[in-house]
Amino acid sequence: LLLFISTLSFVKAQDNVPDLLSIPGPIEYDGTEYFLTWSKPMSKTLFRQQYLPADEKIEDFVQLLDFSFFNKEIEMELAVRQKVEGIQQRAKSDKFAKVNVIESPDGKEYIVDYFISESPEKGDSFIEYNVYRFKSYENGTDKSFLILAHAKRMYGDLKSSAKSLARQRDHLITTMIEFKIPEIKVATKN
Repeated sequence: LLLFISTLSFVKAQDNVPDLLSIPGPIEYDGTEYFLTWSKPMSKTLFRQQYLPADEKIEDFVQLLDFSFFNKEIEMELAVRQKVEGIQQRAKSDKFAKVNVIESPDGKEYIVDYFISESPEKGDSFIEYNVYRFKSYENGTDKSFLILAHAKRMYGDLKSSAKSLARQRDHLITTMIEFKIPEIKVATKN
C-alpha cells in the first residue's frame, strides 16, 4: 500500500498493454474516452492500470484515470489516512498541496481530493488536482479493494492554474462520485 502513496505522475507508458483487470475499454469518463496505456501487477495482490485520452502522453498528460485494485481486504480508513498524511507531508515543501476527505453517507466509500504542484528543472510547471475514490468489495468470502483516481493537470502559471482547477473542484468530485465503476476481475494467465 505504501508504494501507492506516490503520485501518479512517475509511471511510464508501454506498448501492447495487457488488461489485467478485465475492464472493457475505452472508458467513458466525464465526456472523454480514456484508453488503457499502462498496466502492471505491482505485487501478488495489487494490480494497477492507467488510462489516458487518445491524444495524450504520460509525460505531459492533462487527464488520467488510474485503477489500483487489491485482491485482498484492505482497511479503508488506514488507506485514506496514509494518503492524507502523504499530502500533508508534501505540503511542507509544496505551498499548493491541500487535501480534503469526504465519507459517503453509508460509510462504505471515501473520496480524497487534493492539489499538488511541480516545478521541474526541465519542462513546464504544473498544478495537479486528484480525486481518489476508495471502495471495498465483498463477494462471498472474497474481499477486495479499489482505489480509482482521476488526475487533472494544468501547465504554466501555478497561481492562475490553481484557481482554475479550484473552480472545477465540485464538478470533478461529483463526476467521481457518480461514475459507475465497471466490474473488475483480475485476468488469469493462460
